[in-house]
Amino acid sequence: MVFRGRYPRSLDPKGRLTLPPEFRDAITAQHAGRGTTEGGSSTAPAPGSFVLTTYDGCLVAFSWNDWTALEEKFMRIPNPSPRVRAFRRLVIGGAETQTPDAHGRILLSPDHRAYAGLDREATVLGLVDRFEIWNPAALRASMAADNLEGVTEELAASGIDFSL
Repeated sequence: MVFRGRYPRSLDPKGRLTLPPEFRDAITAQHAGRGTTEGGSSTAPAPGSFVLTTYDGCLVAFSWNDWTALEEKFMRIPNPSPRVRAFRRLVIGGAETQTPDAHGRILLSPDHRAYAGLDREATVLGLVDRFEIWNPAALRASMAADNLEGVTEELAASGIDFSL
């Protein structure tokens, strides 16, 4: 799955958001030919499903496979610190399975809308292996120039040369 781009969206009065068609296609493609999760579990999601959770002031969407791998990593922590437990409550406790309807809409729960500050407008942002749903003003604030100061040096230290 590859998610790219920034898409302004409106929420309808019921809290439904229409996903970009490219994102729906990517989500559906991940399920092609799969019936159950690893080991034959009957808890496999419906085709086209993904996991939406809370993190960093927005909603983050993960493929089913990526999500279950993350859950397994959390389960391996033998005695997590209070900070890790709080983080787990935020991220895993905030997770909801989503399946777009025939029109490509997902219903954002009241808890998710409140967490991300979503009312009528949203921005869907592709980040290659996942996507985020933001309040447009909060997204603009997160990408303000002062938040990006020194990022090229940090990327270079990680082995990514992003000089333009």
